[in-house]
Amino acid sequence: MSNAVPSVWRERLASPLTWHFAGAAILALLTIGLAIRFGMDWAATSGSSTDAMAGKQIQLKALDLQTAPLRGLDKKVVEARKQIAGFYADRIPPNYSSISTRVGELSVSSGVRLSHMQYTQGAPGADLTEITLDAGISGEYPQIMRFVNGLERDKTFFVIRAMDLTGQQGGLVNLKLRVSTWLRPADAAASGLPQTPEKAPAPATAPRGEGE
Repeated sequence: MSNAVPSVWRERLASPLTWHFAGAAILALLTIGLAIRFGMDWAATSGSSTDAMAGKQIQLKALDLQTAPLRGLDKKVVEARKQIAGFYADRIPPNYSSISTRVGELSVSSGVRLSHMQYTQGAPGADLTEITLDAGISGEYPQIMRFVNGLERDKTFFVIRAMDLTGQQGGLVNLKLRVSTWLRPADAAASGLPQTPEKAPAPATAPRGEGE
């Protein structure tokens, strides 16, 4: 009886069916192991890919924000050039005589009297040359303020550099005024105006009162 048991095991081990089942079990274990390893690798790869994708999206968003001001830049440049050309055409006088004529018209409409008028021109610029007017103005205070406000609001581009009240007699006020405007370099050269002194004494700027 004792010899029968080993012989049975030997028969079973020698049986091809036993080795078939054993091989199948080993293959099943290997398949399960590989599936688990593949699942772990896939999860790691998927997480890494998600992080990389998120990083790329952040970089793309940052680049989008950085380049936003440059979008349509060519159109903005064209529009800016049109605005500059329009400013030159509308507000830069075509010649010296038009400046003198306009200042005279403003003096008549405001009721002031101009004296000691002197026009000079600065060094030619790339696009414009500054024209300076130094003048004495006399009149009643409201008249003078109408003249000053008229210069500031005029279509011709005038910039008041300095004002200095020099005295008052009765109801009349005397004012020294320095005003700048601009001409195109060729127009300024054709005007024949003398050069503005480099260190010309500028009138002291007087404070503007309320409601002026």
